[in-house]
Amino acid sequence: MRRAGILLHPTSLPGPFGIGDLGSATDAFLDWAAVAGATVWQVLPLGPVGERSHSPYDGISAFAGNPLLISPERLVVDGLLSPSALDEAPGFAAERVDYPAVRAWKERLLEEAWQRFRRHGTSATRERLRAFAADTRRAPWLADWELFCALKRRYDGAPWNAWPSALARREPAALAEAREELTAETGFHRFVQFLFFSQWARVHGTASRRGLRILGDVPIYVAHDSADVWAHRELFDLDEDGRPQHVAGVPPDYFCPAGQRWGNPLYRWDRMASDGYEWWVSRLRGNLELTDLVRIDHFRAFAAYWEVPADQPDARAGRWAPGPGLPFFAALRRGVGGLPIVAEDLGVITSDVEALRDTVGLPGMRVLQFAFDEDNSSHLPHRHRARSVVYTGTHDNDTTGGWYATLSREARARFRDYLGSRGQEPHWDLVRAACTSAAELAVLPLQDLLGLGSTARMNRPGEVKGNWEWRLLPDQLTGVAPRLRRLLEVSGRLPKPVPEDDSP
Repeated sequence: MRRAGILLHPTSLPGPFGIGDLGSATDAFLDWAAVAGATVWQVLPLGPVGERSHSPYDGISAFAGNPLLISPERLVVDGLLSPSALDEAPGFAAERVDYPAVRAWKERLLEEAWQRFRRHGTSATRERLRAFAADTRRAPWLADWELFCALKRRYDGAPWNAWPSALARREPAALAEAREELTAETGFHRFVQFLFFSQWARVHGTASRRGLRILGDVPIYVAHDSADVWAHRELFDLDEDGRPQHVAGVPPDYFCPAGQRWGNPLYRWDRMASDGYEWWVSRLRGNLELTDLVRIDHFRAFAAYWEVPADQPDARAGRWAPGPGLPFFAALRRGVGGLPIVAEDLGVITSDVEALRDTVGLPGMRVLQFAFDEDNSSHLPHRHRARSVVYTGTHDNDTTGGWYATLSREARARFRDYLGSRGQEPHWDLVRAACTSAAELAVLPLQDLLGLGSTARMNRPGEVKGNWEWRLLPDQLTGVAPRLRRLLEVSGRLPKPVPEDDSP
């Protein structure tokens, strides 16, 4: 079935509270997407982000939800905040996310909701929280997460491997003592996760009722200073002191001539294999509770990954090391009951990566902004396969408007000749090419539908500051839906109407 989707992370939604959240602006966006004819909403990873980069791909938990996405409006609706609490919101900028300011305000707001719940929470809400925490699907990771957060606060944000040795090594007596001493703090973080998952369930249901499936995103790696690495250090390539011996990255490529040294610790795939990749199975199950399918970032690392010595300043000294391959995906298929996965197969893609993707039966990705740098690129629409997902650009690309402005003369000529375009609306040229592609799913970044320039770019790979900040302004969607819907209609991507039931 041919579908079209919109790529927009919730943090980019408009609203008065400094960052997009899971409240009324999400509902309005879902209404707009349904009117425009989209049937997929792609989001970036939904987990909590670190305070340094704010990157959803450098998450500090593979299972928890991002507290910054919790809607203050919904907390008022649920009786967990008074309406006056929202009147005290700072005057946040509308067009960018100021993460430090938003984080400080949201943390105070969530603490206020927690104290109100402790004093006045209804018995029904208390029972829902108890059931949430007791659910066997999340109880193990939730217990690690809430204690990790409480200890981070106790030790002024120090990384877990700088905590007292007994806690860093998770000695049972030290953990038990910490849990007893930090009962109130762990309870707060449990409550915050309850809020996130409750609000996201509402959003997911709203999307489903509008005929929209949610495509999530699973980063292949997690941050070193994360609850996952602390709780499962035996599964990562660490030394005796808990420091990475090798870190993740990629060799020199389109985005960065020196390669990228991401810094995430690498997996001990041999140890993961010994229990049937249970951590990954649980991770995928957890993500599929939030979304209908997922894109796994950096798929090529499952065939072979770039291993960088931790003491090297960039990625050029790295080497390829073998990934887990087919046995990993066989374990996921058994554990999850299927593989509703899109493979992010971009970058340095070799025949072994393609063979793994095709043997497993996953759709790969094509990015139209990559199609015009060379003759007969595999990203050109006439070379697309039905079993694939086509993008005008991804969160790592410039907007199409910004990209086109910097094209070489030769690439711009290929673009115009191939698309029969004068280049007056290059963003719509690529949107049209994506929609008319043979690929089953076309995903369109909202910035490209709006024709925005480089100031709306979401991420610049290799740069730490200034990313993940772009926000939609409330009036920017005006007039776009009819044009997109017509294009989806003529390219066979509109959802087919459900026949009415004429039975008595």
